[in-house]
This record gives sequence, structure tokens and C-alpha cells, in this order.
Amino acid sequence: MEDKEEADKKVDIETRLKEATELCLKCHGEWSKNQKDGAIRGNLMEAVHELRKVAARLEIEIAISERNEMTSKPIPIPSHRSNKRQYHDNNSEDNRGNTDGGNRSGGRSKPSGSSRPPRRKAGGSAPKSSG
Repeated sequence: MEDKEEADKKVDIETRLKEATELCLKCHGEWSKNQKDGAIRGNLMEAVHELRKVAARLEIEIAISERNEMTSKPIPIPSHRSNKRQYHDNNSEDNRGNTDGGNRSGGRSKPSGSSRPPRRKAGGSAPKSSG
């Protein structure tokens, strides 16, 4: 049943595209002969607008077709880097963080707190040198 609907859509778009193109060409020919006539210019603008609508519908159908094509071919999910490394030497530098809890200091624990020097008190100035 889906194939019938797709065939109907294809015929509908082709028909609309042909009719809109013919009308646009006809209106353009009339307008090129008498560019000062507002009614003829309005007819041309309507024909161009209809042609744009058909072109937009065609773009939508192309996008739907591409999306359907992409979903028919599943994208393989690559394995995680750590899964690839488990078959190699577990003592390598790359795997050390996986076995020591993220502590790279060779068993020594890092002092808690910041590694920055302490902040000065607000309003203070540089220490005066005695001299």
C-alpha cells in the first residue's frame, strides 16, 4: 500500500511541477511584453510563488527519501577505547589510570585542598621592607 501512496505523490509532484512551470513561462512571456501592467505582474508573481511551493515540496520528498535510506543502513557503534586496550598489556601507561583509581602519583595520595598559594587578606598591601 505504501508503494501506491509513493507513486501517487510522485505523479502529484510531477503534475504540479509541469503545470506550475508552464504557467510561469506563460506569465513571464506576457509580462516581458508589457512590464508596466500591474495585473500581469501580479499573475507572474503568483505563478512564481506556486513554482516555489512545488519546489519546496520536492525538497521535502528528497529529504524524506534520504532519511529513509539512512535508517535502512544502521550505523555501527564503535567500541570504546578501553575495550580495545584490555587485550594489550595492562601495565601500559595508557591503562594505568584504569587500575589505580585515577591516582597517577604512584601510590602517594595528593594533599587535599588547592595547589594555589593562600590568598592575601583584602585591603592589605605588600609587606614593608625594613631598611
